[in-house]
Amino acid sequence: MRQLPTIIVPARLASSRLERKLLYPIEGKPLILWTAERIRSEAPEFPLFFAVDSEELYECLSCAGFEAIRTLDSHFSGTDRIAEANVIIGADQVINVQGDEPLILGEQIRQLAEALNAGHSMATLATWFRDAEEFYDPNCVKVVQSFDGRALYFSRAPIPYAREMKGSISSEWLQENHCYKHMGIYAYTAEFLKVILELRPGVLESIERLEQLRVLENGYSIQLALSDKPSMGIDTIEDVERFKVYLTG
Repeated sequence: MRQLPTIIVPARLASSRLERKLLYPIEGKPLILWTAERIRSEAPEFPLFFAVDSEELYECLSCAGFEAIRTLDSHFSGTDRIAEANVIIGADQVINVQGDEPLILGEQIRQLAEALNAGHSMATLATWFRDAEEFYDPNCVKVVQSFDGRALYFSRAPIPYAREMKGSISSEWLQENHCYKHMGIYAYTAEFLKVILELRPGVLESIERLEQLRVLENGYSIQLALSDKPSMGIDTIEDVERFKVYLTG
């Protein structure tokens, strides 16, 4: 019987675009609980933990019946926070779901579990861009892949660049030419999680402000799994309003 990875959600209270985002109330419930309940309902077979940096998040999750672990508030990345929590948890495989993903799907979590069971040390998820405006948005991270599904590069810039169209593309062109939007969900083996912590910081990582580039810059691979279901990460008040519209159906 194949072992199921453990889901660890890194949860940091501070945020830049939406203050105290994970405790932001949406229809009377903090965002982190929307995500927690979604994971529990969509993927109940996976062990679930939250690696938190504050007493407020710890209390919020614990009082709602979720397993929370206090971690240092000085971590540079969610990966660091997960690694600290996994010293306590002791999982052999870990799936990192962001705390601001209240519409994550069970099938997406299972796709990453399958990637680990296929022998990959690290995997992540992407979906197709459907809108040209989103493709040009630097807050939407793009990823390009090799023929065998390895991520070649992640960027906030619009990649690939359509030279013959002088960079001016349509939504139809995006769908025809396999332009992928990165989704902030990762999977790693516990051993590779330790490797990541020892890697030299990357130059491109620093420029793009994308921590996954550290892995590529140091010569390691990230396997890409593709989902045909878009996600809805919550980063701004506009995202909150879109989520409210979704809830009203």
